[in-house]
Amino acid sequence: MTTIFKNKSYDYIIFLALFLLILPIGYMLGIISVNTISLWGRYFCFAIAAIGLDMLWGYTGILCMCQALFFCMGGYGIAMHMLLSSSGEGTYGKAIPDFMVWNQVTELPFFWEPFHYFPIAIVCALLIPGLFAGIFGYFIFRSRLKGVYFAIITQALALAMWLIFLRNETMLGGTNGLTDFKQLAGLDLTASSTKLLLYLISCIVLIGVYIGSKKLVNSKFGKILVAIRDSESRIRYTSYEIKNYQLTIFVIAAVIAAIGGILYVPQTGIITPGRMDVKASIEMIIWVALGGRGKLKGAVFGTLLVNFLYSIFTSALPGSWLYVIGILFIVTVLYLDQGVIGLPQQIKKYFSKQKSAEV
Repeated sequence: MTTIFKNKSYDYIIFLALFLLILPIGYMLGIISVNTISLWGRYFCFAIAAIGLDMLWGYTGILCMCQALFFCMGGYGIAMHMLLSSSGEGTYGKAIPDFMVWNQVTELPFFWEPFHYFPIAIVCALLIPGLFAGIFGYFIFRSRLKGVYFAIITQALALAMWLIFLRNETMLGGTNGLTDFKQLAGLDLTASSTKLLLYLISCIVLIGVYIGSKKLVNSKFGKILVAIRDSESRIRYTSYEIKNYQLTIFVIAAVIAAIGGILYVPQTGIITPGRMDVKASIEMIIWVALGGRGKLKGAVFGTLLVNFLYSIFTSALPGSWLYVIGILFIVTVLYLDQGVIGLPQQIKKYFSKQKSAEV
């Protein structure tokens, strides 16, 4: 236990663990509303996805602009299960979701069938994004696409999938997405106890993903990822198969994003194609950049900070948020190369240089 407190890598775990106590205690005392708790639960889900993106971009040097797509794939997986579990209680009393009834669909599409069962739905919500990322990544990394070309093609993928999900023919709710969820694994989603439970699970999963990711990047595998980021051409002269490492971390990041999506949808009550578009993926990149890429705690801190500021500014000054985020991003790029998390270190270095100059 003492080693954990001495190790700076785990400082952030202590900070996150405090949320497990502070907000629920505040709720019990009547200081904090259950909606605030649910809001922070959603922030934690975003932070989970940001950790995957940081491993991909910050540690491997791969700028992926479709992380929100994998986040949504996980979200759609759990949403399909929740919708099916509530379909018998819908307005029309049908065994199929209401939006299909409106579209005059009489039989449940075959790919919806596995989502009747909660364990299978969870497996599918993780497996499908992982397989999709594996197949897509295999052809991309084999072609040695990197840098801006990789960013553009993943951006194009996000745009293409967004357009596909918008269509009613896909039987995934079209523009309106999937909503009107009533229960998850027998729990009433409108109950305060369920919202509190989902918040606690989100926080615990975030801590677990952070610890697992930290161990991964500190392992031999992680050191090779950093070496690929710093000098890919040199690594190519060794016996390491770079594309295998790139593909592996790409799939891992996709599955981590899907975990965030699975936890996000029950707390927000809706999932639409708008959550997977290019803009959503760019937002995730901004979270990681502002927090400090190449430091997993930076990705978490940046996500929580930006989303917290978003809530404040959209309530107080609704039209100002885009200007605020734009200014923050410009300042970070120009002056904070290590992000907000590295600001104390930069200040310390600055004053050290000033003292050296005076001597």
